[in-house]
Amino acid sequence: MSRRTLLRGAAVGAGAVALPALLTACGGGPGGDGKTITLGSNASDPIPKKAFADAFKAYAGQSDGRKVNVNTVDHNTFQENINRYLQGKPDDVFMWFAGYRMQFFAKKGLLYDISDNWEGYEGFSDALKAQSTGEDGKQYLTPYYYYPWAVFHRKSLFAERGYQAPRTLDEYVALAKQMKKDKLDPIAFCDKDGWPAMGTFDYINMRTNGYEFHKSLMAGEEAWTDKRVREVFDTWRRLLPYCQQGANGRTWQEAATSLQKRDAGMAVFGLPHPGAQFPKAEQDDLDFFPFPVINPEHGQDAVEAPIDGFLLAKKSKSLKNEKSLESAKDLLKWLATGKAEDIYLKSDPNNVAVNDRADTSQYSAIQKKAVELVSGAKQISQFLDRDTRPDFASTVMIQAIQKFISSPNDVDGLVNDIERQKKTIFASD
Repeated sequence: MSRRTLLRGAAVGAGAVALPALLTACGGGPGGDGKTITLGSNASDPIPKKAFADAFKAYAGQSDGRKVNVNTVDHNTFQENINRYLQGKPDDVFMWFAGYRMQFFAKKGLLYDISDNWEGYEGFSDALKAQSTGEDGKQYLTPYYYYPWAVFHRKSLFAERGYQAPRTLDEYVALAKQMKKDKLDPIAFCDKDGWPAMGTFDYINMRTNGYEFHKSLMAGEEAWTDKRVREVFDTWRRLLPYCQQGANGRTWQEAATSLQKRDAGMAVFGLPHPGAQFPKAEQDDLDFFPFPVINPEHGQDAVEAPIDGFLLAKKSKSLKNEKSLESAKDLLKWLATGKAEDIYLKSDPNNVAVNDRADTSQYSAIQKKAVELVSGAKQISQFLDRDTRPDFASTVMIQAIQKFISSPNDVDGLVNDIERQKKTIFASD
């Protein structure tokens, strides 16, 4: 299904052994005051953490005595333990993702239905509403922002070296070869966190086989042993010599910093990732180009553009109190406004508002370019670990991609192993 209009106008961890103490609700209960809202946040990096703090402070300032107590947890820890968190003692509101990742938990009965909120929401497209809707037709997510994935680089470095943004894979490889001659790591590369390299897989697959095949593969409807999947890994293997070595031991922050320090020439990332590692004075030097064409039939039709937002946890004890539930829904209503997005983006200009009533006049050049990229896409994906089952992403694909990065020559063994595990997991329902 094409999601061309998705942004126009505008869990992992099922196998976790134990729930870290940090990933528990920070307060509240049935006997609470009804005006204190607890919120589980995965925004642990400094820029988004401050931006959300600004937004929640603004909400408290305009509300009738309500306040938000934020429980911030390391981003990866949050994702890896989300399943147990939602089934344990979660906060009232928590940050999560649109699409399949939201639908998975809605189907398990771990989310509050907020369809009544959606009746009053303004500024969201029908396609955004669809990405916030469960299989039962009810809404569970309040979307907040999105960000595209692309190939990022420094404008000044390209200008100094005479580099040109490539359009095709052959041009991409030729540029990487030149960067290597120039004593650069052509492609900053990392996967210690378990998810960054998924973006490269997604783009190679969509560029090689098209969005529809990618979507079906993520849904468990295609075999990983299919020759089309082998071709994806073979193409990726062609690129690995130009990627930073030791990727499985490198965080995304370290890889993004190598781009900022001019040690690396390019990096496949989402918009917030390199942006968060570039000082304010250097933000204007950051640029990107779409992931290059591999199969002309599919061109650059598909764009990876994840949507993040807020949900209510069904097992929050506080939300059994009618006044607390009303307060939590009131917070979501405010976060759904263009004004709320404006406040956030003032401190974090590395994302793009989903509400078409947000003020885009102050957007930076790269934000405007991001809007143009996504608006021109024929299909929009959410990201590998959001477009498939959380348990498959966490227990199979993280390890499989890391294994491929360290030992890329046994593609047959890799895809056979993925397919075997996929059949077990997708048959578990």
